[in-house]
Amino acid sequence: METEWYSRTTALQQRVAQLRDSLDYDNKLKKVAEINERMAAPDFWNNQEKAREVMGKFKALLAVTKPLEEVVRGAGDLPGLLEMAESDNSFDGEVITEVERLEKLVEELELKALLNGPHDSANAIMSIYARDGGTDANDWAEMLMRMYMQYAAKNEFEFVVMDRLDNEQAGINHATVMIKGPMAYGYLKGETGLHRLVRISPFNSEGKRQTSFAAIDVSPEVEDEAEIVVDWAKDVREETMRAGGAGGQHVNKTESAIRLLHYETGIEVKCQNERSQHQNRALARKMMLARLARLADEKREAESAAQYKGKVKVGFGSQIRNYFLHPDQRVKDQRTGYLMNNFHQVMDGNIQGFMDSYLRWRMKEGGGEVAADDEE
Repeated sequence: METEWYSRTTALQQRVAQLRDSLDYDNKLKKVAEINERMAAPDFWNNQEKAREVMGKFKALLAVTKPLEEVVRGAGDLPGLLEMAESDNSFDGEVITEVERLEKLVEELELKALLNGPHDSANAIMSIYARDGGTDANDWAEMLMRMYMQYAAKNEFEFVVMDRLDNEQAGINHATVMIKGPMAYGYLKGETGLHRLVRISPFNSEGKRQTSFAAIDVSPEVEDEAEIVVDWAKDVREETMRAGGAGGQHVNKTESAIRLLHYETGIEVKCQNERSQHQNRALARKMMLARLARLADEKREAESAAQYKGKVKVGFGSQIRNYFLHPDQRVKDQRTGYLMNNFHQVMDGNIQGFMDSYLRWRMKEGGGEVAADDEE
């Protein structure tokens, strides 16, 4: 067996040991055992809302512990496999295949280790807004909404529409959705910003090229309301109004829609999708808590990254990604330089590569360098 595979095995074992520490593997295994015991209790499903919350935490833990358990076991078996290869060359191919397989798993886990923010394991609340570009922008916003729906389906995440306002001609003016799954916010928070589309407009009879924009805003779902303290009577102004758009007589004739404005931060949320004012109020408050939690996360990140000079602006008003359907088809992230040359594949929800590259980019000095801009 070549020396290279011995050195790669040693390096792999060191990376696995570091992952055990950084991912708090032993403690997570204890939590998995505790939740298993709770789920076995006969009264576990008596409170279904609480049970679903526990199940969400359980899935998030398994998303880390299962692959980590596999690499811990695999790395432990490698020395024996190498020993067999020393005496029998027929095992060489098995060693190479196993080392390469474990290296790939370790790389995926190292990315998960970067999801160490206080809310990274939470569900994601995503708002999508049509911006400049007229009807094309409304259509583009709905295309992005479908892209994230496809992403959720591929990852077995739950996709729930919380609020949606359709445009009269095509697409949406805005929508708010919740994406539920392990590390949903940790992965999706990097999608916050302006998404730019360049294409031949299907709404222009002259077939001219059109540039349109949609804005994405991602916040974590806050399960413990004690974490973000809000005095709803003093800190927030509440307004009721009739819901807009299609929805039947009930929606248009009763003031079921709720708008909340947080005085200190200026954050505003609106919810009108549910039939009752009570349901809309509950969802609007959830959305407000999510936005306030995201704001707190951004402040923490800014403070920790203050040491890096020339840090680029990353946020709701920053252009982060260009999508081209004309003159060629490609999608490029402006922060990381990550490029895919298949527009339709991206729109079908294959965006994990963009998210992984964003995590790596943020790890490198707070994302101090940004890719060259595409101005086509």
